[in-house]
Amino acid sequence: MSVIKSSAFQLLSNPQLDRSVSYDREGRTDILSDTAFQVARREIMSWPGYSETPLRKLPKLARALGVKQIIYKDEGERFGLGSFKALGGAYAVFRLLQQELKQRKGVTVHSKDLLSKLFSETTSEITVTCATDGNHGRSVAWGAQKFGCPCVIYVHAGVSEARCRAIAAYGAEVRRISGNYDDAVRQAASDAAKHGWHVVSDTSYEGYLSVPRDVMQGYSIMVDEALSQLQEKPTHVFVQGGVGGLAAAVCSHLWQRYGEQRPKYIVVEPDKADCLYRSAAAGQPTVVHGALDTIMAGLACGEVSLLAWKILQPGADAFMTITDDAAAEAMCILADARFGDEPVVAGESAVAGLAGLALAASDAGSRASLSLGPDSVVLLFGTEGATDPEVYQRIVGRSADVVKAAAA
Repeated sequence: MSVIKSSAFQLLSNPQLDRSVSYDREGRTDILSDTAFQVARREIMSWPGYSETPLRKLPKLARALGVKQIIYKDEGERFGLGSFKALGGAYAVFRLLQQELKQRKGVTVHSKDLLSKLFSETTSEITVTCATDGNHGRSVAWGAQKFGCPCVIYVHAGVSEARCRAIAAYGAEVRRISGNYDDAVRQAASDAAKHGWHVVSDTSYEGYLSVPRDVMQGYSIMVDEALSQLQEKPTHVFVQGGVGGLAAAVCSHLWQRYGEQRPKYIVVEPDKADCLYRSAAAGQPTVVHGALDTIMAGLACGEVSLLAWKILQPGADAFMTITDDAAAEAMCILADARFGDEPVVAGESAVAGLAGLALAASDAGSRASLSLGPDSVVLLFGTEGATDPEVYQRIVGRSADVVKAAAA
């Protein structure tokens, strides 16, 4: 049965995959490790407002797709910011300020010290900056406001005004540039070097590798929560692409916990911004040029994060691309409760994994390639709620509040 009518997609089995390889090889623990995760976990769990986000079971959709279970980790209420990004950018801001205070004043601080503004005289002189499609910039701005430092956020031409207002609401200066996300990354880096600011990016590139580790390590909290909430180990995980930071964080956590017995891992991207898919096909990081014009705004990235690629190249089972129509339909399936499950509010960038699963499960060849069957337990990460209410209402046909009311 075809659940999504928009059937165009690509699926590539990863030619570099070797499940027998240990995670501890080739410097991967220098990128993400259980030791660093435990540090992040203790810190983030101590923040005011922390709570686990829920798992949504979708048994009737699972039946329609011929799998045992579909479980959706709903990040729509994370710290009130609407997305999993709250775990990454804000944590990286804290870590940067912690390191700066150690260097400047010789003190080791915890988040409670910064939340109390105990060192505000120093932190007020440290400006953080980044480029964003929306959610990461909101997290960095929120972290900067909480921990007491100035913030400048760069957005590209395709970022909506609603997302810019959401960032500015946390006290950040928002600067719009022409070009795409990767152009904004370069502008933020250039201006930071000129003004002595600190870049807090969710992507890594040559000469910039330290901070993105903290961003990705923060994301691992979401994965750990999901695994502790599950009643049985998943057989498959479908995850959104983007620059690869989220995908690498999830892959790393699963790889470290389960080794070669980890779930099959599939990374899903927009067909208009498929840098991970193309990199896998080429066997090396490959840039996608152009406008990267996709409704999946948080995934509109043309250049792979180098750190993320060191984990995904050997660790992911497959890479997929989907169309914008497929993502829009997946949003509506969740909002409409089309198969009888409870309605779920999911933004455009939250549903790539679901759309990828639906398309693969409805195609005999892909289903066989991924070993999807009646015993499959599929974990999805719903990485954002309606972070742009206007876009959400345009696609779904009603507001997120109406969908939430139907679920209540």
